[in-house]
Parts: sequence; C-alpha cells; structure tokens
Amino acid sequence: MAEGTWKSLCLSVFDYKTEKYVIAQNKKVGVLFRCIQLAVLGYIIGWVFITKKGYQDTEDSIQSSVMTKLKGVTLTNTSANGPRLWDAVDYVFPPQGGSVFFVITNLIQTPDQKLGHCPESSKVPDAKCRTDDDCNPQEAVVAGNGIKTGHCIHETGTCEIYAWCPIEKPSPPINPILGKAENFTVYIKNSVRFSKFSFSRSNVKDTGVYLKNCTYDEINHPYCPVFRLGDIVSRAGHDFQEMAIKGGVIGILIEWNCDLDRSYSKCIPKYSFTRLDDNSNNTSGYNFRFAKYYKNISGEEYRTLTKVFGIRFDVMVNGKAGKFNIIPTVINIGSGLALLGAGVFFCDLVLLYMMKKSTVYRARKFESVKKVKKNGTGKGDGKQIIETQKLTDVPAET
Repeated sequence: MAEGTWKSLCLSVFDYKTEKYVIAQNKKVGVLFRCIQLAVLGYIIGWVFITKKGYQDTEDSIQSSVMTKLKGVTLTNTSANGPRLWDAVDYVFPPQGGSVFFVITNLIQTPDQKLGHCPESSKVPDAKCRTDDDCNPQEAVVAGNGIKTGHCIHETGTCEIYAWCPIEKPSPPINPILGKAENFTVYIKNSVRFSKFSFSRSNVKDTGVYLKNCTYDEINHPYCPVFRLGDIVSRAGHDFQEMAIKGGVIGILIEWNCDLDRSYSKCIPKYSFTRLDDNSNNTSGYNFRFAKYYKNISGEEYRTLTKVFGIRFDVMVNGKAGKFNIIPTVINIGSGLALLGAGVFFCDLVLLYMMKKSTVYRARKFESVKKVKKNGTGKGDGKQIIETQKLTDVPAET
C-alpha cells in the first residue's frame, strides 16, 4: 500500500494539468470582456510604451555645469552722482559667472559717510523719543544704523546715534536708475552628462558668427543660448521696469529630455522662466548693501555706502535620458498580461454573481466530485472511482 502511494506520487510529478473552460454565450459579458481587453491594450501600447516609453531604461540624476557671461553698457546721469558709464564689471555680482548672478537695476548711494553723531532715521521705531530718558546710551538701535548716545534730537523726534553719518535715505528712486538693463544680454553655457549611458551634451551648437548675432526666441532662434534680460522677465509674466525698482528673483529652467534611441542631435534643451520670490506684498524685492572705503590726506577714514536693488537670476537644470533595455520592456509586458487576467476575473464575477442566470453558470463552472466505492466489501478489495458531472457549453441567455 505504501509502496503504491509513493509510486503514484512520483509519477504525478510528470503530469500536466490544464484548465477547463465554460463557453458562456452571453453577449453582454462578451462585449464587456472585449472592451476591457481593448482598454488594457490601449493603456499598455498608448500610455506605457508610446507616452511613457516603458521599453527604456532611464536616468534622471543629471550632472550639470553652468557658465554665464553678461554684456551690455549704459550711461546714467543723476543729480547726486553725475554722469556715469556702467558695464558688466559694475552691475554684475558675483563676477565669476556661475549659475546664480545678480544685475543691479536701482540703487541708493550715500557718499562721504564718516563716523560721528547724527539723528537716527524717523522710519526706525526703536529710535523714536521725547526725552533723553528714551535713549539709553550705549544701546544699539534695533533694526537701525548705530549706537544711541543718550540724547534725543527734538527736531526729528529720534535718538542721536554714533554711526556712519549721514545715514542712508530710506526709499529707492521711483524710476530705476539702470532701467536700460533690460537690453543687456546673458550668454548661458550649459553642459550636461548622463553617466549611466556615458552621454554628454552642451546647449551651445555653434560658436561662430551665429552665436555672436543671435538672441533666443522660441520660434526663430530656439537653440540660441544668448538671452535678453527684458525678454526673460516678460516670459516670466512680469514687467522689467516695474520689477527693476525694488528687484526680485527670476528662475531660468533648462530641461533636458533625451531619447537616446534617436539621433543624439535630437537631444536639445527646452527653456522656461518663472518668478521665484513672492511679489504679493510690500516685502517683495531683492537688495543688499556694500561700501567702498577711502582715506583723505589727513588719514581720516570715510566711505561711500551703496544699497543696490536688482534682479537675481537662478539657472536651474534638470532632465532625464532613456535608452532601450529588455528588462523594463519584459516587466511592462508582464504587467499588461496581469491586467488582462484581472479583466477575466472581473467578468467572472459579473457572470457568476450578477446575472439573472448566475446559478446556472455557477453550476456549470464548478464540479462536485464524489468518491464512490464499488465491487468490494472487504478492506483493499474494492475500487474507487470518481463520479463527476461533465461540462458542456452553456446555452445562450434568453
């Protein structure tokens, strides 16, 4: 008995098992099943393989280098400073030409400041006073310009301070001094590399006469890496002259989407522009201060304080490259076949549990198996046979 059991078990390893199918001639379920198949095939072919290129191995960890160079000259003439010629050395910070650069568009200049005593600005709340008792000596003015001396200047209603005098004017000119900076140009050289595919690319296609005469335009010159500052701001949805008064921050986005199954010359960048700072309130803008120090013949130190307003440009680079690979292709095909199986499962649920004749379909799909003992009364002298109900085609539903 045991020997026969082990023999049957060993022989069953070589058996092949397959499913039996019930053909249900039901047009509603049949149409539903075909619609699900078409939807799955459309998703796999249209979305996974054509739109998302699911047959490709991709890399989005881009290695990037950005170099910038500004050009432009303008002449200003103000009552405080007289005529002055501005070039890139004067209005660009920092001068190294990195991915972030600042262009001066407006300024407040306070020349010939010397260390001494003068009244604090009336715009500073901590400096307001009525008597000397309101000005504690040796106390720094909060958000102010110097140290309190202990005296209250009644003409201004503010404390006297020890500072670089005279103090700075509180507001920038209404008309930007370097408003013509909108005609300046910036040359942006961007080199990228996708290490997984050992692929490198630059946004500069021609370094000859074309590069010296072109300016970026989406239609006429989409591959020119020379940009007019006024065009950058307008493409970000803002007016350059208005933004130049108090400054702001503009983002220059360079997007690389490279299909390496095509010609490498088709791998070209796309540019977009956006404003990054919040311009919805009075605190918007971008500014900072710097000073240049001098000494007169007697050795007395003085300085020229400059508060500059301008536009900071941030060049940001991202992208993705893809190339055919058999592994993601097989994985996505397998996922699609699994979705087709889910369609079969859903149609089975509809057929077996939601149709009017669901009990008939269940009776045909599921067999009841019974063991019947015949031709024997003693132990081991009988034969067991399996009695099953044979499957036939289920007639069409009326």
